[in-house]
Amino acid sequence: MAYKISEDCAACGTCIDECPVGAISEGDIYVIDPEKCTDCGTCADVCPVEAIHPE
Repeated sequence: MAYKISEDCAACGTCIDECPVGAISEGDIYVIDPEKCTDCGTCADVCPVEAIHPE
């Protein structure tokens, strides 16, 4: 099960640097590629607005 970024995303970039597999893409709201996501949860742990949750 991959993680997903909600519309609460502030596009701050914190999660991108933490993703060990490069599954997160930039945008107005960042997106996690479910094919690359390893469900480690590191992105959710560092998100300052708590916009990342398991799908």
